[in-house]
Amino acid sequence: MTINDIWDVFVLGLVLGSLYAVIAIGYTLVYGVLQLLNFAHSEVFMSGGFGGLIVLTLVAPVADPSGLQSVGYVLLGILGGAALGGTVAYFLEKVAYRPLRRRRAPRLVFLITAIGASFFLYNLAGKIFGRNAVPMPSTYENKRVLTVFGTSLNITQLLILGSAVVMLFGVDYVVNRTKLGSGIRAVAQDPEVASLMGVDIDKVVSRTFVLGGLMGGVAGFLFGTNVQVFPTMGFLPGITAFAAAVLGGIGNVRGAMLGGLLLGVVEAFTVDVFGDAWRYVGAFAALVLVLMFRPTGILGERVARAA
Repeated sequence: MTINDIWDVFVLGLVLGSLYAVIAIGYTLVYGVLQLLNFAHSEVFMSGGFGGLIVLTLVAPVADPSGLQSVGYVLLGILGGAALGGTVAYFLEKVAYRPLRRRRAPRLVFLITAIGASFFLYNLAGKIFGRNAVPMPSTYENKRVLTVFGTSLNITQLLILGSAVVMLFGVDYVVNRTKLGSGIRAVAQDPEVASLMGVDIDKVVSRTFVLGGLMGGVAGFLFGTNVQVFPTMGFLPGITAFAAAVLGGIGNVRGAMLGGLLLGVVEAFTVDVFGDAWRYVGAFAALVLVLMFRPTGILGERVARAA
């Protein structure tokens, strides 16, 4: 393998890892605030793919769009994915988790509820949209437009990388520099004291779910443009993104980013060296190896202490 080949695989890994990082933030935000493993987040990701599909199907992109039209279609798809992802996350918290939280249900009940919600959502999507994979309407010609150190990047790869970078920096800013972020960190540190200080716990938790849902929904649309959209599309990316959140330090936003990028690169090199059948073996082996020496993850801090 030459240096150029290594760089090619590394760039592909960064593209894949950026998607994992965006999804992983949804897991880590909810865990940081509620100490809840929201396994239904993979279906929030899936709903974002269908949200973008619905919007673009309604708009019906022209056969050969101009550059400006393509940008408009992509933005509409991103907004559609974010809107449906955020909506599903909002109702998921309000209907499934908030009643349990008010009754101070055991953590195991939350976990079982998350799994049940996951099954319900992907079966609902299968009922509404069918079980077969559906291609995303074509909004641009996916040609190679940029070469970096000998590696050519196509429009889809640049779209995924660019959108991920904007969202990752955006959520980091929200958590560390805004009133909502202060509320998130306060609730993560001590919800009872935060409530006594005037923080609306229900509002903060709901907005945290929506924030993670917006990002998961956009990731679902981006995934759909690169592959296809189908009801179970969230399972494997969701599990891998959860592993990324654990690898970086569950409950740590920057840890989720780092874990996602690292697992994406490891997965890309595993496929290149051993073949596609070993795709997830390398990534999860890296997870186990890191946790053996650092059980709290690479950064290992919660939202309350360091985002």
